[in-house]
Amino acid sequence: MSLFDWNAINPAQSEFIGLGNYAQLVNDPQFWNALKNTGYFALLTVPSIVVVALGLALGVNRDVKGKGLLRAVFFSPYILTVSVTALVWIDLYSTQYGMINHYLGMIMANPPQWLQSRLWAMPSIAMTTVWWLVGFSFVILLAARQSVPDYLYEAAKLDGAGTWRQFRDVTVPQIRHAIFFVVIINLIWAFQVYGQPYVMTAGGPGQTTETLVMYLYQSRSASGASATPPPSGTC
Repeated sequence: MSLFDWNAINPAQSEFIGLGNYAQLVNDPQFWNALKNTGYFALLTVPSIVVVALGLALGVNRDVKGKGLLRAVFFSPYILTVSVTALVWIDLYSTQYGMINHYLGMIMANPPQWLQSRLWAMPSIAMTTVWWLVGFSFVILLAARQSVPDYLYEAAKLDGAGTWRQFRDVTVPQIRHAIFFVVIINLIWAFQVYGQPYVMTAGGPGQTTETLVMYLYQSRSASGASATPPPSGTC
């Protein structure tokens, strides 16, 4: 399809244009801006989700009271839709009545203009995404940690290994496949991001939060194709 001027209504009428679509793409500054923004978003979200999810999993795995409730609380944001999540965080980021700037105003004179700032807009969307999606990775890593045999930790303690060495030499090697899965799935989600920037900033300010999927949708609309928004399952 990428080698054709594709006609989605009547594929038989599609015209072969070779590498024309690719030539147009690489010469479009808007594409490179969208790619840069998406890469930046992935850099902000993927490591954060993995680290936070792993920390929560290790914490809940310990012998603490209310583990079942904590599991439910940490996972609950993931069941929300992207539109609900975005609208909740728009209110939290609000410069007029938002809870975040209300408390920041107590310790600083000029709190950030989160979604209106070129500097803070993408980190704000990334923070929203981490809060929303971390529950899925948390469940995966918690299940992986609970599958590690206790005798490995007992042997490590007999060898004089402390908490850090047990984590480095026992936990990480034993759950490395789960960590790899979590990294890959979150990387895929990061490069599919659409809903959060669409609802929260509409790609602004100044196209600083326009992502690849937004670019694709807008390009289809501009070309006159019968464009429909990406499916609701898109991150």
